[in-house]
Amino acid sequence: MNPQVSIIILNWNGWEDTIECLESLYRINYLNYNVVLIDNGSKDESIEKIQEYCSGKIEVNSKFFKYSKDNKPIEVFEISEKDARNNEFSKKEIFLKSKNDKKLLLIKNEDNYGFAGGNNVGMKFAIECLNSDYVLLLNNDTVVDENFLTEMVKVGESDEKIGVVGSKIYYYDYEGRDDVIWYAGGIDQFNKNFLILNAYGKNKVDDNFRYNSQINLKSVVGCSILLKKSVLLDIGFFDEYYFLYHEEMDLCIRAKKNWMLIYSPKSILWHKVAKSSGGVLSPVRIYYLTRNGLYFSKKHNSKMYYCIYLSYLLSLGLLIRIWQWVIINKKPKLLKYYFKGIYDALVV
Repeated sequence: MNPQVSIIILNWNGWEDTIECLESLYRINYLNYNVVLIDNGSKDESIEKIQEYCSGKIEVNSKFFKYSKDNKPIEVFEISEKDARNNEFSKKEIFLKSKNDKKLLLIKNEDNYGFAGGNNVGMKFAIECLNSDYVLLLNNDTVVDENFLTEMVKVGESDEKIGVVGSKIYYYDYEGRDDVIWYAGGIDQFNKNFLILNAYGKNKVDDNFRYNSQINLKSVVGCSILLKKSVLLDIGFFDEYYFLYHEEMDLCIRAKKNWMLIYSPKSILWHKVAKSSGGVLSPVRIYYLTRNGLYFSKKHNSKMYYCIYLSYLLSLGLLIRIWQWVIINKKPKLLKYYFKGIYDALVV
């Protein structure tokens, strides 16, 4: 019997990306999974559009697959945030017995709790109510290969010490190409420096050779991260202060104390990078990356390295950002969000 996996997708005002992700998910060949969609207090028509997709009224166009009507309509099981937090699900048995590609569990959060808080609602529900053996966190702006979950679980089940598994991730569109690597494993240098991700093969065309080895990691990117139930029971869930960015690194550094983190090269997906936060130069992204990087350093590094990092942000790091944002991109207002991020991390 395949372990039960709950795939958790977070939606916030992004229904078009979400339904493309869902359509790809319902094509996977894994035999025991649930799709749990968390709407994180969307202010647009996301819920209505997702329901229309499930009923077969909206067809999904994608360069990665052809739309199929075979599994439509998809039954939507809706529950409120309050019921999810209290593990109250009156149709639980019906849901669990329904066919994998014919059901969707929709949890409607009342507000936007960020990546950390929104996913925590789904993870806790999957573990405590659905009794899932694994939870998979998957960005809504991704498209998955049909084998991606089978390969992840295969790695997870190969050793009881493996607690976290990551995928090979391509750019959804890199100058017209879909074979350019965004993440193929790597080492997060979060112990003694400035949170630099040395991602193997990033921005390189995959040669189907160099990045196909299963490797041990220090951290797994949150775009696609498979977590064993026993890991979450051991270390807990996301630190919700992060809201957005670095929360998976925080979780992984806690998991690394007792568990192995592994890159699965045969688990493949494509990612629309930085879309959910508005792009690489969005104020939201600048603020949270700055604040959370410093908060992470304060939480996990020694006082000496924390002070070094803070000094970097206020000196060389600042000069680099002035050059990038003010001189090159003509966006001086981004500095306001940079300084606010530093200040908020200092006073927390």
